[in-house]
Amino acid sequence: MKIAIGSTNPVKIAAVRSVIERVWPAATIHPIEVPSGVAAMPMSDAECLAGARQRASAARQTLNADIGVGLEGGVQSDPAGLMLMGWVVIVDSHGREGIGGAARLLLPPIIASRLLAGEELGPVMDDLLGQANVKQKGGAVGALTAGLVPRQQAFAIAVAYALAPFLTPAFYG
Repeated sequence: MKIAIGSTNPVKIAAVRSVIERVWPAATIHPIEVPSGVAAMPMSDAECLAGARQRASAARQTLNADIGVGLEGGVQSDPAGLMLMGWVVIVDSHGREGIGGAARLLLPPIIASRLLAGEELGPVMDDLLGQANVKQKGGAVGALTAGLVPRQQAFAIAVAYALAPFLTPAFYG
């Protein structure tokens, strides 16, 4: 089985690999950079989900893979404040689709205000932490949970959720 991932981010690749290897150990995983079709900093569930869907479809089609996986992180305004979240979409060559969401984390005001002013989360976290490429390491979620939930783990759970229609098709029709 050939699985295309619509990203070359090592954290996203590792998240997919950690789940896929448990389900289909013989599968080959092929990361490819594809456009999301959404803003660099998705500001809603709808935009984030659209980006994940676009990445999954584009990766699968470009590599003629059996399955395409798209992962997109973003934020969503909520009555509690600005929430960090992520979506995963998995598509196959038969048009079947699975969707899974990552847990939400309330962003502190110092981060939320910068995102609402138009900045992107990755550079904001790099600036605040004095590091480079935080999004390719533990991510904002890892930094804000002091390493308890690294970005890879957050996305891996969403990948597992998105696989549900492929693992238990009888429930999904």
